[in-house]
Amino acid sequence: MPDRIQRAVRYWLFLLGKLLLGTAFTGGLLWLVNLFWEPRTPLLHLAPYRFGYDLLYTTIIGGVFLIAYGLAYLAILDQRYRCRVCLRRLRMPIETGSWSLMLQLGRPRIEYICIYGHGKLNVEEIQFTGTENPAWEQHSDMWEELFAGAKDGPGAGADDNGVRR
Repeated sequence: MPDRIQRAVRYWLFLLGKLLLGTAFTGGLLWLVNLFWEPRTPLLHLAPYRFGYDLLYTTIIGGVFLIAYGLAYLAILDQRYRCRVCLRRLRMPIETGSWSLMLQLGRPRIEYICIYGHGKLNVEEIQFTGTENPAWEQHSDMWEELFAGAKDGPGAGADDNGVRR
């Protein structure tokens, strides 16, 4: 399997793992509610004779649903700001662009980069035409590109004390 496809599969399996973990957690909460509620119901089932008729039970199950929804939302939001290659959180948000100088600098956006140089994520600051997917730009090695000029710079060939060899 090519490396690019393998990274994509690992990226989506990581999201699936987080969603399954959240599902297991909320399933455990539902099991605990049904375990201590009289009369007891089978594992991971709602009590059909209680749900909708007993206000406290319905409120607790509604809270479990909100927790499940919140965990799914947080898992997807966390996945959005992860490196597509190494799955680490993206760091160093930098604001680029300007509303007042939009023709020169472009629309305002926030750039997040992988600290290991795998790529950067451009997220639009304001989305006029609905939700726009953030643009992931992959680099072979960003830090090598940035420090390529330092090898030929004024300190090239000098030791730690600045003495040329």
